[in-house]
Amino acid sequence: MAAPGPPSAKKPVSWTNIALGAAIQTFEVSTLGQPFEVIKTHMAAHRQDGLITAVKKTYQRGGIRGFYQGLIPWAWIEASTKGGVLLFASSEIDYQARTVLGCSPAAAGLLGGMGGGIAQAYTTMGFCTFMKTVEVTRHKSADTATQSTWRVAGDVFKREGIRGLNKGVSAVAVRQMTNWGSRFGIARVTEHLIRGADKERKLTTGERILSSVIGGALACWNQPIEVIRVEMQSAAKSADRPANMNIWTCARYIYQHNGLLGFYRGVTPRIALGVYLTVCMVFGGDSLKLYFAERQARKEAGNSA
Repeated sequence: MAAPGPPSAKKPVSWTNIALGAAIQTFEVSTLGQPFEVIKTHMAAHRQDGLITAVKKTYQRGGIRGFYQGLIPWAWIEASTKGGVLLFASSEIDYQARTVLGCSPAAAGLLGGMGGGIAQAYTTMGFCTFMKTVEVTRHKSADTATQSTWRVAGDVFKREGIRGLNKGVSAVAVRQMTNWGSRFGIARVTEHLIRGADKERKLTTGERILSSVIGGALACWNQPIEVIRVEMQSAAKSADRPANMNIWTCARYIYQHNGLLGFYRGVTPRIALGVYLTVCMVFGGDSLKLYFAERQARKEAGNSA
């Protein structure tokens, strides 16, 4: 890390980054993102099922629509808010880390991703992530199959209040902090390694996508946190399952029943999700931010001419 430089003036809030983040994340979840999320969640909650079994059971629950359980409205609400929060918060923290603290691009990317991930969890993701998990894991009998997702949310709120709808939010915060800290940080380190000695060289599109792919794949080292998060939010019933779990009691429960390998159930679809999501948010976000910045610069140049 370089020596801190003199503090610079605060750059204006970028409302464009908020809109771009929301648009990119909504596109991501509406295409391949939600199917990967559903399979990953199923495997993390039903740790005896392998990938092929999870795909078969998901299809049996509702055909192709089964892979999009929880998309409307919860994943759309989550995506349209958390994407904006992520790009806005990570961009602002990244800027401050570089200009005020004198951080390298990799360190600034790490700090920006961690801060953006935490902001996501506590502002928008708590109840949405919980309800998506409930929709994937709840038992659907003849009596409950047609029960609307709003009815389910209402029942949870009546029983447990706001805290019930945000069950597992601390695990979500740890996951998001390590997720985006790793994704942004590893992607920036990869970009640095690809550039080599020429620090000013612009990366090709292929090199930037490769950096995002590596960042998304390697960020899945924290899969145990994700399995704990899913178990805490799961609606699946088990006679010996503790009623009010925290991160530590949940980890003990998983280890007692599934051993160390239980913490890595669902890692394959999660790697696919991480790669796709990081390409969308890091490569796609960088590309769109650059496009709008250049367009704004041309507009300002034309006005001053």
